[in-house]
Amino acid sequence: MPQPVQIGPRGREILTAIVETFIETGEPVGSRILARESREGLSAATIRNVMADLTDAGLLEQPHTSAGRIPTTEAYRYYVEQISGKARLSHEEEDKIQGFFHGVTDVQEFMERTSHVLSLMSSGVGVAMTSGGSNHAFDHVYFSRLAEQKILAVVVAKSGVVRDRVLRLDHDILQGDLDLAARYINDNFRGWSMEKIRTEIARRIEQERSEYDRLMKSVEILYRQGALASEEPGQNIYVEGASNLVENEQDRARLRELLKTLEEKQRVVELLSAYVDAKQEAVRVVIGLEEAVPEMRNFVLIGAPARSGNEVVGSLAVLGPTRIDYEHSITAVSYIARLFDRILNEPDESK
Repeated sequence: MPQPVQIGPRGREILTAIVETFIETGEPVGSRILARESREGLSAATIRNVMADLTDAGLLEQPHTSAGRIPTTEAYRYYVEQISGKARLSHEEEDKIQGFFHGVTDVQEFMERTSHVLSLMSSGVGVAMTSGGSNHAFDHVYFSRLAEQKILAVVVAKSGVVRDRVLRLDHDILQGDLDLAARYINDNFRGWSMEKIRTEIARRIEQERSEYDRLMKSVEILYRQGALASEEPGQNIYVEGASNLVENEQDRARLRELLKTLEEKQRVVELLSAYVDAKQEAVRVVIGLEEAVPEMRNFVLIGAPARSGNEVVGSLAVLGPTRIDYEHSITAVSYIARLFDRILNEPDESK
């Protein structure tokens, strides 16, 4: 791990100004521009001396002899450390974000809207990914007899995910027996994973058949027909905002690499899995993604896990070039991650 760079207040102010100016303009920043905007009234000569020191420290580089300076990867990391925990969304921005999620009660819909909102807030690429279906803890099931030998099974997870499927049975089951089977499953398996439920039901069918013959017969039929089968073998991924990079990023070769990565959903899964830890409590900012995707050395990931209660049900992130709007991206990811838990667990307060 590299040691954190130590610079004084003046160097910190000038470095911050250079980073923010370069993010805004994309052009090397010269001492005269900084002198005009200096709150301390620093001269261009004084600023040039500080910039030389920052260059020696590996925080700035000069693309051409006569050009101004641009931030290095270490400068962006230093800048993020300075703003982390301090940046806040305005009340207007919070209200705007909440408006996008008005009426949402389902995880999939929330994640789809999240990718859109993050792309708007960051001018980068918004990415949201749900966990595999087996990770959603079971809450309750409901069976409805649609017609003879035709049943609607509705399975609800604690995370808010709702899955329904129509079952065509070999033997008819009356609504009273369906209600009894649903009550048995709900009373015995709330909070379990679907995989554990299926394994345990298979065991109980054999063990308890004689004691609960009529009940277990109904449960067995529904189980065999896939009433509790998972319909999500993998992650659902939502990506939006690639057009932001087409408009803003000048390095077309690097852009093509990112777009290629975004087109391959498995690469996106690997990227988020590599850098967004389910145990992390705060937003993580990773500058330089070459460990997971070598072609993305000059890109940034700003991500956080999405939780419903104590359960991690997915992750959300912003992807973009190093010139991304860090302040808005970090605060947006943090706010939406908190909003996710609140909306899904306290739906009445979100309306």
